Amino acid sequence: MGLLEKLGFGKKNTRGAAKQSGLKSNRRIDIDARFERLRTAVSGTMSKFYAARDRETDKIVGLKLCDLEKFTFFESRFKGLNKPPEGEIAASMDHPNIIKTLEYGLSINKEPYLIMEFIEGPGLNTLIQQRAEERLAGHRLSLIKQMADALLYVHTKGYIHRDICPRNFICTPDITHIKLIDFGLTVPATEAFMRPGNRTGTPLYMAPEIVRRRATDQRLDIFAFGVSCYQLLSFELPWPGGETSGLAALNHDTSNPRSIFEYRPDLNKTLGAMIMQCVQPNPQDRIQTMEQFVKQLRTIESESA
Repeated sequence: MGLLEKLGFGKKNTRGAAKQSGLKSNRRIDIDARFERLRTAVSGTMSKFYAARDRETDKIVGLKLCDLEKFTFFESRFKGLNKPPEGEIAASMDHPNIIKTLEYGLSINKEPYLIMEFIEGPGLNTLIQQRAEERLAGHRLSLIKQMADALLYVHTKGYIHRDICPRNFICTPDITHIKLIDFGLTVPATEAFMRPGNRTGTPLYMAPEIVRRRATDQRLDIFAFGVSCYQLLSFELPWPGGETSGLAALNHDTSNPRSIFEYRPDLNKTLGAMIMQCVQPNPQDRIQTMEQFVKQLRTIESESA
């Protein structure tokens, strides 16, 4: 039995998986009538997230409302390619480290929405921004393993996530468990969707091949995953600087990433080397697959040297 089977991964993506689950709503819903929004929105790349009470079930859920203008513009890039919508992609994901999608559809205003399980815990980005060493101490290696398992699953399903970053990982309150969220930019890992020109993503985590309008593949997620892990381990970025716009990504192949051991000289040598290999500007120099990364990661028992 191979690694993927041991981890419980099945066959690659099939378009019918989500439709068979019955998660797609066939009716337009009135968002404000059905949901009581309990928490201020958190903005994503093309959407807003709310903690909300579903008046139909009286349960607290995660509510994602897509920005119709941004959503329409993004989807227009793939006209004629039969791209599955975000709701269908998200609903097809069944993994302990990926947020569970309960329902998806359109609002009465034709806005795409998703209803997800709600986790009462901090985003990984918040923990990093707060430099929450006490909360993260002793948990980092476990979190990285869970993050890697989630991304491997996405890749095994035949997709490129395209927006791997700390903002898209949510922790439980005790920081022992973490889940990947947000498939708004996700595309199938097929030739039609990997052609040059799709420059979407979060700049600080964006691989050079994206910003340089080159052909892409799943290795762009490996780059973004490496930057996220680097930041989780050190509270710093491989390319430090104040720029957070699209210009930030231009630095990713014009200067070498700073060694993570400058910030964490105590870090496990194998782990540090793996992270540095992930953030190499040339895709050929990176760890080539998440399966390879996970295999290596399972040999590491401690974060420190």
